[in-house]
Amino acid sequence: MMHKRTLGQGLEVSAIGLGCMGMSQSYGPYANEELVGVALARMREQGVIATKFGCRIEDGKSVGLDSSPAQIKRVADQSLGGLGVEMIDLFYQHRVDPGVPSEEVAGAVGELVAAGKVRHLGLSECSAATLRKAHAVHPVTAVQSEYSLWTRDPGAGVLPACGELGVGFAPFSPLGRGVLTGTVDTATKLAAGDVRKTITRFGEENLSHHLALVDYVTGLAQAEGVAPGQIALARLLAQQLWIVPIPGTRRRERLEQNAGATRVALSADELADLTAATDRIGVHGNRYNDLHVGLVGR
Repeated sequence: MMHKRTLGQGLEVSAIGLGCMGMSQSYGPYANEELVGVALARMREQGVIATKFGCRIEDGKSVGLDSSPAQIKRVADQSLGGLGVEMIDLFYQHRVDPGVPSEEVAGAVGELVAAGKVRHLGLSECSAATLRKAHAVHPVTAVQSEYSLWTRDPGAGVLPACGELGVGFAPFSPLGRGVLTGTVDTATKLAAGDVRKTITRFGEENLSHHLALVDYVTGLAQAEGVAPGQIALARLLAQQLWIVPIPGTRRRERLEQNAGATRVALSADELADLTAATDRIGVHGNRYNDLHVGLVGR
């Protein structure tokens, strides 16, 4: 039986989602939304589809931010065509655009909602202040940001704001971009184009340091008789009922394993020990490269 959760505005989704960006970019060759559209063509009513706007794409590459109302509407039409759907369930702003007020962005998506092209508005990697401004114009259904055992930034401001406003939260990279599953270590050869090659956390010295945290998670997983990734996901699920992690994978067995995290119940002591272990070991290096680190938390 599929476990479900409810994001903001009553949007019901599976308790564990699927992040699809890694299927088409950041971890290998580039593709587009057509991949998801083809996969869901025969089961559209069984899935909730989220996609993003906010980047200007040229020749398959992002060349900057653009959340102008005209661009938002162009991207919506492109995404509808690429996905092969009549309505986008959840339309996220990819990154906050300092050149366009969040109120204006929310208003533009609100017009798409009124036109029947979009069901819900989402924001990604925003600050609590931006969330509040946008939500005052049009209800925000979910915030998507990186959140995991080794990336806990949202806990200081964004998560409390989500709880106050009734907004769901969808953590991406909840498995630490593979590190927390125990499948990425200093011997791992990353493919050309893999975004992790540009992130200082994945430098050999920093990655070697983080293996102490991986060992701790792995030890707990062995004690519970589950996979390390399931421990990392179960910890997130235990934070709030409106948190829905979206781990990415290209493999069916991993997908099934991730979904199984909903059946892993961690005790209060185990949760506290995981946090304490992370604090004790520490996290070295940035979670983004220099180009992108300034684009989050606005």
